[in-house]
Amino acid sequence: MKIAEQASERHVLNVIVDNEAGILAKISGLFTARGYNIDSLTVADISEDHAISRVTVVTNGPPPVIDQIRAQLERLVPVHKVIDLTEEGPHVERELALVKVAGTGDKRVEALRIAELFRAKVVDTTISSFVFELTGAPDKIASFIVLMRELGLVEVGRSGVVGMMRGPDRV
Repeated sequence: MKIAEQASERHVLNVIVDNEAGILAKISGLFTARGYNIDSLTVADISEDHAISRVTVVTNGPPPVIDQIRAQLERLVPVHKVIDLTEEGPHVERELALVKVAGTGDKRVEALRIAELFRAKVVDTTISSFVFELTGAPDKIASFIVLMRELGLVEVGRSGVVGMMRGPDRV
């Protein structure tokens, strides 16, 4: 079976890198040059001395392509480690979203009711709109957005996925 015919799988990759200028460009350039898609990309400093960062990349592809992405990431000079959370086992994924909804009357009441069910927090309000803050798994965020479309969705800002292995060990 050809690679193009194999089922595409979603993978969450944690890339531990030196916190230096240009590393994000190297990583995104690797994906761009080979035609791989990035569904989500987040970067944050993770060390006390600001020397190390964690880049979390969500991508899709058949298993051989994911293996190739991982191997190519591991060859980049400032990369210390590449962890495929999807392959490693139980992990936690979270995302933050800000969701602006405009509406009055029953739609406004319904937006507040649904927000409460999803444990979304109101971070801004006017007479005719709300901005909700919501954290959770990416599909929870997506479900909330779908429901808010019916009630006056105006704008969405999403942080992208961050992920970490479960359990006491450091990866």
